[in-house]
Amino acid sequence: MKINIASNEVVHFIGIGGIGMSGLAQIMKNMGFTIQGSDLSRNKNTERLIHAGIKVYFGHHHKNLKKATMVVISSAVKKNNKELVVAKNKKLPIFKRGDMLANIVTLKKNIVITGSHGKTTTTSLVANILVEAGLDPTVINGGVINSLGNTAQLGKGEWAVIESDESDGSFLKLPITYSIVTNVDKEHLDFYGKFENLKKSFCTFIEKTPSLGKSLVCIDNNNLKSLLPKCKTRNYLTYGFNKKSNYQIQNVRKKKNYSIFDLKIKIPLNKTITIRNVALNLIGDHNITNATASIAIALNLGIKINKIKKALKKFLGIQRRFTKVFSVKKREFYDDYAHHPTEIKAVISSARQVYSNRKIICIFQPHRYSRVRFLKNEFASSFKTSDVVVLCPVYAAGEKKIYNFNQDNFSRLISKKSKTQVINIKNQQDLKIYLKKNLLEDEMVICMGAGSISNWIREIGNELK
Repeated sequence: MKINIASNEVVHFIGIGGIGMSGLAQIMKNMGFTIQGSDLSRNKNTERLIHAGIKVYFGHHHKNLKKATMVVISSAVKKNNKELVVAKNKKLPIFKRGDMLANIVTLKKNIVITGSHGKTTTTSLVANILVEAGLDPTVINGGVINSLGNTAQLGKGEWAVIESDESDGSFLKLPITYSIVTNVDKEHLDFYGKFENLKKSFCTFIEKTPSLGKSLVCIDNNNLKSLLPKCKTRNYLTYGFNKKSNYQIQNVRKKKNYSIFDLKIKIPLNKTITIRNVALNLIGDHNITNATASIAIALNLGIKINKIKKALKKFLGIQRRFTKVFSVKKREFYDDYAHHPTEIKAVISSARQVYSNRKIICIFQPHRYSRVRFLKNEFASSFKTSDVVVLCPVYAAGEKKIYNFNQDNFSRLISKKSKTQVINIKNQQDLKIYLKKNLLEDEMVICMGAGSISNWIREIGNELK
């Protein structure tokens, strides 16, 4: 669907405080469009938008659309949203975020990153390499890139680096030059219904990559590995620890704050080469894999290896990806966006690999009742290498309680499957009391979830410090 936007349009974003919506809003503002939006409450994203000169209304009200001539909505906006109802009554053009994004990046050469996990980190790594190489890319990401201080930037170069959203199928709308598929996992089944439907969508995504580009696919993920033979195109290269990968990770050395590895490159009709001693300013096998995808893309773009190495060594990370938020008496508190069993296991495993003797306490806030319902047993088995799990109530994210969820039963299931101690808490105040009474020295506390847990721990930290 082609969208024509005149200079006199006022584009209103419903739910502008979302990570994806805020990034697109800022890009469009920087392109010269008049942007405004609304959200239910303030957060870091809305503060960045206000600082950038974008009008943000708090609370949804028909008056907010007084000057609007066009509306953008995310998949999280409900059909009965007050502003959406008003926009329909006024017969304003209404576009989903994915449609608007696809049109905005039409004139760019696009590197599109997707996958059930790791896409935000991978997008950030690719963006950092392109910036280091002087290509001045446009970037639209699902997390704040510390080196940019933002989720998005409008570059003057010909390339755009985009984290795509598979949750509602909108990733299939983006124009692609190069693409990365990090993995496929049981996620967003509330939209897809069946896992097979999700896998078919990823196959379609890979097939969309044109012959002048390439799709980089991780074959460490068994779901992706089994999917590739079903794809109609063979226009892809593979990466990972797997020995059959075109970009094979070797000789990994894990340090407390960084990783070093070699990369063996085996491309058909080309000489096999090995890039040695790649230093990455992140820990964990999953991040080494994400970095490998970014190296593969950069090499395909013709970026010199010394520029790639420099960018990876300088990488400052992404907010809410194993981010250290504060320390108190040798007790370290980390914040992570992990809200899926695979992500939880990866974060704990990464910490355990380099901090083998430390006591690890995981504070877990489940995100959405539907996700817990679909993946209850997988969640319960995710904490096997942690010492204690502090279980918070489910963060509904606007979702109704669609089944008979019982937190006590869920905590018992985690204790049984992961063979670890589980503590139930009811709210932020409970969490503060627990931390004040029970922490010893030299413990690592990792807070996990996509909801309010990040704000909780920062506010508690102000009292603990």
